[in-house]
Amino acid sequence: MNTTLAAIRRYPVKGLSGQDLPATDLTAGQALPLDRRYGLLHGPAAIDADTAGWRLPSDFVTLDRTEKLAALETEFDEATRTLLVRRGGRQVSRGRLDQPMGRTLLEQFFAAYLAGVVPGMPRLVEAASGAFGACEEPSVTLLNLASLRDLEERIAKQPVDPRRLRANLLVDGIDPWAERAWIGRTIAVGAATLEVVEALDCAPGNDVNPDTGVADLSLPTILERGLGHGQILLRARVTGAGRIAVGDPVTPSPEPAVRR
Repeated sequence: MNTTLAAIRRYPVKGLSGQDLPATDLTAGQALPLDRRYGLLHGPAAIDADTAGWRLPSDFVTLDRTEKLAALETEFDEATRTLLVRRGGRQVSRGRLDQPMGRTLLEQFFAAYLAGVVPGMPRLVEAASGAFGACEEPSVTLLNLASLRDLEERIAKQPVDPRRLRANLLVDGIDPWAERAWIGRTIAVGAATLEVVEALDCAPGNDVNPDTGVADLSLPTILERGLGHGQILLRARVTGAGRIAVGDPVTPSPEPAVRR
């Protein structure tokens, strides 16, 4: 069975719902286009919203600390940079992320929605370059769907929605957990190449049910109990630009990548 790219998913606003893409162009040294390009600052970080560059994940409103974000459905229009927010299928806010008035409208909604949970007025900010990822190096994350199925059937004994893991690239057609052998190797995905850097520990945000906004699993504990570690995602850097599309082959190199 051939290993293929089963889905491409980006998260335009850090902490909010994702967006499936049929195809996209990867650039060396960059994250998935428009992934985590925007973020919602809170507390003291929101007061200092003009600070440039990458910021710590703790500066942002995220699922790790604000589970009810998962109860919101969002749509992002790339052409107009418009974010539409729904709750229970009903539109509750809308605004352009590239215009001050649009950001203000969205900030006012989030301030009301998160009242008593997040202090002060949240501020929507855009990454000057790169993305507001979990680490400063622009990266993409990978999830092996076979590993997730093994987690569901053999360890967790219940369904685990892949949306919980918030991965960018979902692959299928490889044995469960075999992707861990990719660490330190280059993989070809469509016309692009990536170097797999490390496995990532699950975070509290991965415990949140994407439909209910309730943290109803403890994935780090479940993984540690069943496998002796809390990792299911891989982090990779893009080393060769190219177009990728759902259905593309995913092929690891036979040897570890040589760093230059």
